[in-house]
Amino acid sequence: MAPSIVETSLPTTVPTKDVLSKLYLPTTPTTNLRTSGQHEPLFDKLTPYSEFPKEITGPTAWERSDFVDHPEKWVYWWTEADIAEIDAAVEGFVAAGVPLTTISKESFPLPTVGQFLSTVREDLTNDKGFILFKGFPVERWGLHKSAIAYMGIGTHIGHIVSQNSHGHVLGHVQDLGEDSTQTDKVRIYRTNARQFFHCDDSDIVGLLCISRALSGGESDIVSSHRVFNVLQRTRPDVVEALTRPNWYFDRKGETSRGQKEWIRGAVMYYYHGRVVTKWDPYYVTSLSRFSDVGLVPGLSVEQKEALKVLEETCGEEALHMVLKVGDIQFVTNNFMFHARTEYIDPAPPAPRRHLMRLWLSTPEREGGWKLPFPDSGRIKRGGIQVDDTPEKAPLVGE
Repeated sequence: MAPSIVETSLPTTVPTKDVLSKLYLPTTPTTNLRTSGQHEPLFDKLTPYSEFPKEITGPTAWERSDFVDHPEKWVYWWTEADIAEIDAAVEGFVAAGVPLTTISKESFPLPTVGQFLSTVREDLTNDKGFILFKGFPVERWGLHKSAIAYMGIGTHIGHIVSQNSHGHVLGHVQDLGEDSTQTDKVRIYRTNARQFFHCDDSDIVGLLCISRALSGGESDIVSSHRVFNVLQRTRPDVVEALTRPNWYFDRKGETSRGQKEWIRGAVMYYYHGRVVTKWDPYYVTSLSRFSDVGLVPGLSVEQKEALKVLEETCGEEALHMVLKVGDIQFVTNNFMFHARTEYIDPAPPAPRRHLMRLWLSTPEREGGWKLPFPDSGRIKRGGIQVDDTPEKAPLVGE
């Protein structure tokens, strides 16, 4: 069954403006945390393919048949009581007049819903790895209050991290008219192009649907542990290729001073008893400007075959869903891939397709997985951080 709200006798209270303002003094530790950013793996800690498991068991290796006819297992409708509690937290935050970038569990109290979201966090981290919420009243709230409510909920699941070189902690999946063929410069989420199966640079990604496309823009998700199991049976050579740390990932210019323009790593890691996947084909096929001049090797025949087989297998095993206005999808990035179909926006004045996006960190000290990267122990691990770029939370894409 879908998770249900935890019973509690705690009252629903909203801090006063004075109390909220004190949460954001310069000495408050949470305001000094910064997104860690992208890192190469700990090469001396990596496990060779021969030591990977032959099969992954447990809830993270789910199959499409487990859920395709059972939405009650992964869809949750917000109740009137849920929305009332979220509404109260939104109004309290608005009244405080503090920046959206400083939102936290403390400034967005959810005495009952927050306890439920802690169970959602556990489910995302160690169980099936995804959930679809329905019934967020985004049309009534408008962009600003919807952003507050969405980010506030996000803080009860993880720590919000920056998604790009602009410091956006609230991202926007919109077609901004950028050329999707310029893959060495353009991030595909800023276009209407198809997104192949991939994962983002955070523990969890969230998408809130504000407005839909005229056609397309539909979502597919798949357990990378299920894909691993299938390939171990049918194409172990592909799995072995994916476990070798000889893949180069483009940083598309989102680098701090002194950093390389690429990262070397693997697609699949076996670390502390878990298979962790990190993958985005757009980032390994956009490096010709470096491979053409010998700075990095081009993709080998073996890698091109692995890339092709991985995408095909993901498509065969994926669970399909369509996000409607007010839906929120949360998906783990550590053992799942997600994809999107190409889409067409309606003609003006109808609103374009618009999804608000969150990247969340679930650090080790709060029950998150140990990851084979040097920032695994950081609170705001992962994400993208360029030099000292401050965090921003725009209400639309920019």
